[in-house]
Amino acid sequence: MKKQNVKIAVVGATGNVGQAMLGVLEEHGFPATNITAIASERSAGQSLSYGENHTLAVKPLANFDFSGYDLALFSPGGEVSAEYAPKAAAAGCVVIDNTSHFRMDADVPLVVPEINAAALKDFAKRRIVANPNCSTIQLVMALKPLHDLAPIKRVVVSTYQSVSGAGKEAMDELFHQTRGVLVNDALEHNCFVKPIAFNVIPQIDVFRDDGYTKEEWKMAVETQKIMGAPIQVTATCVRVPVFIGHAVAANIEFDSDVSVTKARQKLRAFPGIRVVDDIEDYQFTTPIECAGDDDVYVSRIRQDKTVPHGLSLWIVADNIRKGAALNAVQIAELLIKDYL
Repeated sequence: MKKQNVKIAVVGATGNVGQAMLGVLEEHGFPATNITAIASERSAGQSLSYGENHTLAVKPLANFDFSGYDLALFSPGGEVSAEYAPKAAAAGCVVIDNTSHFRMDADVPLVVPEINAAALKDFAKRRIVANPNCSTIQLVMALKPLHDLAPIKRVVVSTYQSVSGAGKEAMDELFHQTRGVLVNDALEHNCFVKPIAFNVIPQIDVFRDDGYTKEEWKMAVETQKIMGAPIQVTATCVRVPVFIGHAVAANIEFDSDVSVTKARQKLRAFPGIRVVDDIEDYQFTTPIECAGDDDVYVSRIRQDKTVPHGLSLWIVADNIRKGAALNAVQIAELLIKDYL
């Protein structure tokens, strides 16, 4: 099936990730005539740009007929996906869902194409494929080539996650709070439990009974499912006053020795990874430098001397692109190439 013949619906098209999905589809050569933008009733009729010369009129999701569509890229929120993704699948459409709702279902593949593309062979069980959590994607992208060198036993993770992961309103909140601090206005906060401007908040998603947040739990269980290995992950996920780009500090414990030199070589050779690591010349990557880029950047590769076989890494990526939209489009392209 060629790209010119594939009909794609983008659900949640007016959100951060939805608009990025449209942008990546256009960059990858999918024609505007075969793309339909879908969102809530309040966004119906809105025009969205598709490339330089096309606009798409947003259609309402309620009662939308997915018959005749090959693929649907969903990013409307978990409750909406829970209701409408099965309906789209029942109409013969293959759904690639960016929410967390289906990720841990045993019969739904959870896919990062560079790592476990073979899992897509099971897509027909539900006709739903799950896109992993944004921070999990960039973590496992760095873990996979190293796990191939020596099995990974345990990873201690600290994340520094931008506000774009919480949506457009969260980005607006950071903007207005930052301006408010500078002019000494009172800081109102609706998206986060505390002010985010000039602050960090050690809570992403709801708290669980074990004291971890749901975001931290996602990183642990999704890593195991994607990697197909019993890697133990403990995470602390933190929201930081950055607009776009997540960073992850990872301390990795292997079951045998992995040298820094071999780790660099393996990471450099892995598709989608870019190593920027020269401390003598202050070469390391920050979120502002990766915004708009498709690669996952790895820096600060060094020995962790607190365990017998350990490495420490700094991993940065654009959470809207590889952390969401790009990964979903890569899944779509694999489905088109190998299965549809």
